[in-house]
Amino acid sequence: MEKYVSIVKIENNLSVCFYSSTEKVVAIAKKMNEMNEDAYMHGYNWEAFLNYYLAKHAPDVLEGMGSDPEAGMYVAYYTLSPETEARAEKLVQIITNLIENEELLYQIVKNEGNQIDWDN
Repeated sequence: MEKYVSIVKIENNLSVCFYSSTEKVVAIAKKMNEMNEDAYMHGYNWEAFLNYYLAKHAPDVLEGMGSDPEAGMYVAYYTLSPETEARAEKLVQIITNLIENEELLYQIVKNEGNQIDWDN
């Protein structure tokens, strides 16, 4: 299986790295964009999507989280602690669930896409 999300620990920092340029994620992103032209899924729009999704479904994951989107990657980061490790694990599960059950992504883009603050 293609690895598109991982947790990286460096000193007292914890990062969740979502590699949006992997083959599977690119194919899903293309379908999302076909459903909503604003949903051009580079790192900034994955950030917009995840911020929207997490605020609605897992607001605890956003606590103390910073993010750094780039063209082919989205990184969420925390200061390392037992609490933030649990949040990072939960974020990995959420991203994995969305990518492995891509119909969820399509439903959100179709039904709620106009509520997402896309980066245009």
